[in-house]
This record gives sequence, structure tokens and C-alpha cells, in this order.
Amino acid sequence: MRRLSEALYLFAITLWVGGLWAIGYMAAPVLFAGLGDRQLAGMVAGKLFALIGWVGLACAAWLLVFLVSRWGGRVVRSAVFWLVFVMALLAAASQFGIQPLMAQLKLDALPREVMESVLRDRFAAWHGISSILYLVQSLLGLWLVLWSGRGLR
Repeated sequence: MRRLSEALYLFAITLWVGGLWAIGYMAAPVLFAGLGDRQLAGMVAGKLFALIGWVGLACAAWLLVFLVSRWGGRVVRSAVFWLVFVMALLAAASQFGIQPLMAQLKLDALPREVMESVLRDRFAAWHGISSILYLVQSLLGLWLVLWSGRGLR
């Protein structure tokens, strides 16, 4: 059973961090470069970002349970624990804070597109904040991959 939990630990890191990088730095740019319609590209990219947000929260839950069960109370002295915890906070902030706010701005702009409305500047600011949080989460994820074996020792 220990080998299975360790395999799931590594799979969760791979799925989450690989998904962050694949969606954010490969799929989304291809969508915007390949589709003539920026609104459609943004809608599809938004759905992909929401998906990886849920994947991240699920993986973080498993990783935290694994680390606590493995290390007990000493887990708070582990860098891996804090990497996962901060990444989970960033994913939750995006999923439950920023993304709903941006969706509401889009609704408030109707019948116009948000980037053609008076809400353009607010949307662009929140989009920028979201992008920065995503970049930080991606870089922390890279660090987590490099340190992932420490959760097994």
C-alpha cells in the first residue's frame, strides 16, 4: 500500500504541475495564435484554466493528506508541505476569487464584449493579477517537482 500512495503522490505532482505548464504556456498561446477569434480563444483558455484549477485543488488535497500521514506533526518543517500549501492557496484564490470576479465583469459588460466596454481596464487589471498568480504557481510547481522526492523520505 505504501508504494501505491507514493506513486499517487508523484502522479499528483506530475498531473498538477504538468497541467499548469501545458495549459498556461503551450495550449493557451496556441489558442490565441491559431484562432482568429480572440473571444473564442479566451473562452476556451478560460475553461482550460478552470479545469486545471480544479485538478490543482484535488491534487493539493491528496498531496497534503499524503504528507501529513507520512510526516505527522513534523510536516510543517517540510519545504514540500509549504510549497503544496502555497500553491493550493493560489489555486483557491484564482478559482474562488479572481475567476468569478472576471466572469462577473464579463456579464456586467453585456451586450458588449468586456474589452469593448467601460469595464475594460478593471478586467485587464484582474487578468494581469491572475496571470502573475499563475506564473508564481507555475514556478512553485517547478520547485515542487525538483523537491518532490523529499516528501517520500
